[in-house]
Amino acid sequence: MRSLKRWLAIAALGLGLTSLAQGSGKLEIFSWWAGDEGPALQALIDLYKKRYPGVEVINATVTGGSGVNARAVLKTRMLGGDPPDSFQVHAGQELIGTWVVADRMEDLSSLFRQEGWTTKFPKGLLDLLSYKGGIWSVPVNIHRSNVMWYNPAKLKEWGVTPPKTWAEFLATCQTLKGKGLEAPLALGENWTQQHLWESVALGILGADDWARLWRGQLKFNDPKMLNVWNTFGKVLDCANKDAAGLSWQQAIDRVIEGTSAFNIMGDWAAGYMTTTKKLEPGTGFGWAPSPGTSGVFMMLSDSFGLPKGVKNRTNVINWLKLLGSKEGQDTFNPLKGSIAARTDSDPSKYSTYSQAAMKDWKSNKIVGSLVHGAVAPESFMSQFGTVIEIYLNGKNAQAAANAAQAIATQVGIGR
Repeated sequence: MRSLKRWLAIAALGLGLTSLAQGSGKLEIFSWWAGDEGPALQALIDLYKKRYPGVEVINATVTGGSGVNARAVLKTRMLGGDPPDSFQVHAGQELIGTWVVADRMEDLSSLFRQEGWTTKFPKGLLDLLSYKGGIWSVPVNIHRSNVMWYNPAKLKEWGVTPPKTWAEFLATCQTLKGKGLEAPLALGENWTQQHLWESVALGILGADDWARLWRGQLKFNDPKMLNVWNTFGKVLDCANKDAAGLSWQQAIDRVIEGTSAFNIMGDWAAGYMTTTKKLEPGTGFGWAPSPGTSGVFMMLSDSFGLPKGVKNRTNVINWLKLLGSKEGQDTFNPLKGSIAARTDSDPSKYSTYSQAAMKDWKSNKIVGSLVHGAVAPESFMSQFGTVIEIYLNGKNAQAAANAAQAIATQVGIGR
């Protein structure tokens, strides 16, 4: 009987008969995907159960925007020696700068080679996933940070076009103010201001200097960074004064309603406008790269890794294989409103906006987001809000730049 089971297992691997690979035991998946994002995760879990019906999947979701609550629970468990089998984390330094440097994660390089992923994911993404010769997590999706949203009908009514540089943006804002639009830029609560800052910085610095900043090759108090802060201040002058009291959705609503002209937000906004607001991409809402960033794709990605010492290692490996597969990514991402990290996904499964983003993902220069964990360790990002507050309180570019450099030195950026 034992030899028959072994033969069946070998046959399943050789013939790709995944239904024979029953699996056993448990798999705990730790994430912050709840609410509107829950169905996308459930679709992946259902697909996993179909492949491995003998495995009990535990959906350990901790609710809270962008994983703030989940990361606190995760820290307790990781430091307590009770890691989840696999956990959601923003790809890049959010994982590497916290848990890889602490030697708590397994290197997945051999899995990437085995599954052929080194040719399916763009080099720019692989670079962000890598550290000291290892690759540390499997990206399940891609969102774009540097997007400017607008209402095409309202721009036509006002006689303006989407600005291509920040200088053009500021000039367009003055034109719109002259037409009675008090706040051409719609802005929300604190984290959305940080999100705006990274688009301003990318547009002023360009992709290469943005990357140099996070390698420690460009100092945060360099004159180029003073230009970033000064431009950021001018852009803020175009925004609504009640930003602190608005969610990102409420800021987007002002663009839809025509009380503001532009909003800088990640492309989850496309999902909100398409699904919740029932708007047609291209007519109900329009988009362009945030000013100065044409040809650059500032990415963030949700990913999963393999903590050292987990109880159900084989089940985790199978979970990671599913996440990185074409089937897994094309099942999850249309529901999530993101695009696949793979470059060979099926465009027909995606929205009009996502199809446009997929083209850019294949052709643009890829850089990582600060606010969403790709380029800086959490120890930097958790303090960056203070830098923004320093600037907002006095509009002193030098003070903000010095504070940012002090934090970068403290956490070892570029070390």
